Amino acid sequence: MVMAAAEEGDAAAAAGAVERGPGAVYHMFVMMEDLLEKLKLLNYEEEAALRSHNMRPPSRHYFALPINPGEQFYMFCTLAAWLINKAGHPFEQPQEYDDPNATISSILSELRSFGRSVDFPPSKLKAGYGEQACYVLDCLAEEALKYTSFAWKRATYPTEELEEEAITEDDAELTLNKVEEVIAEEETDNEENYIDLNVLKAQTYKSDMIESKQEEILESTVDAAEWNLEVERVLPQLKVTIRTDNKDWRIHVDQMHQHQDGIEYALKDTRGYLDKLHNEISRTLEKVSSREKYINNQLEHLVQEYRSAQALLSEAKEKYQQGSGGVTEQARILSEITEELEKIKQEMEEKGSSMTDGAPLVKIKQALTKLKQETIQMDIRIGVVEHTLLQSKLKEKSNMTRDMHATVIPDSSIVGTY
Repeated sequence: MVMAAAEEGDAAAAAGAVERGPGAVYHMFVMMEDLLEKLKLLNYEEEAALRSHNMRPPSRHYFALPINPGEQFYMFCTLAAWLINKAGHPFEQPQEYDDPNATISSILSELRSFGRSVDFPPSKLKAGYGEQACYVLDCLAEEALKYTSFAWKRATYPTEELEEEAITEDDAELTLNKVEEVIAEEETDNEENYIDLNVLKAQTYKSDMIESKQEEILESTVDAAEWNLEVERVLPQLKVTIRTDNKDWRIHVDQMHQHQDGIEYALKDTRGYLDKLHNEISRTLEKVSSREKYINNQLEHLVQEYRSAQALLSEAKEKYQQGSGGVTEQARILSEITEELEKIKQEMEEKGSSMTDGAPLVKIKQALTKLKQETIQMDIRIGVVEHTLLQSKLKEKSNMTRDMHATVIPDSSIVGTY
């Protein structure tokens, strides 16, 4: 009954798909995926207690394809009852041996109570899959989400933090003296190689001024505590952080060296464990091989007996096949003989029935009576014809005699006149 209902549902679904369009066939797959997402939002895996009913969670296309109609129908009834209870309407959990028609009618009545339209017959749900089953469960899931006051929240995107390379203190912090030295080196590289007296005089003047400033600084009367406070205040501003580019090949090479060092360091510890594991595995393999040899030696006579029994079995199978072939041939000959015997019996029955049957004799008697009647009629007709012939002959004879007398009378009258 369930398979017949499933076939009828498939035929109706195909006809509906032709009327609605070529994409309507795949609408139930989309509906099933939406239903599964809604069930996950309702935490059905824990609250529906499917494992207590020895059922696994449904897959993406569980109710869209025919897998196992009985199991699918029970899963459909279980989820529908749980969703109705989740939506605030008390509903008794259906059992496996309940009447399916009563269960489907109660589920559809609850669906109508939510204000949902049901424009298909209840027999469409007996198969446990199809567009109608997905529609019912989807509507019940929406009502359950409404009852639980579920609402979508604004999406929160994770903040991507830039990976900063570990920079040593010597490379991260550059003092002003180092900056001046770098700038001076760049200037000397860019300048042309020639000597100018004015430039030499300016450089000597600058060096004298720097030495005089250094002497004045050495002789300064500033308090050391205030100087340290000022240095601590200005120190963060003097730090120059150089951010390295992750695409630079030098960084990749450094990372490769770091990973290589880490692998070598980890390999030192793991190699000992691997060697121990290798030794244990080799010892167990040796033990297994020795045990196998011992068992083979102990069970060698049993193996020989088993082989001899296998040979005898193969011979018996061959004999059986030969005997079965002869039996089939004899059975075929017997069937042919029985067919011929049936034909002969049928012919004998037909002849016996024809011999004992009195219908042909009756027909012969009827034919004889009919022939007698026809002969009597023919005799009567022959007598009438003979009578008519006789009358016609007599009439002709009388006519002839009359003609003869008519010719004799005038001759006598002529003789009298003479």
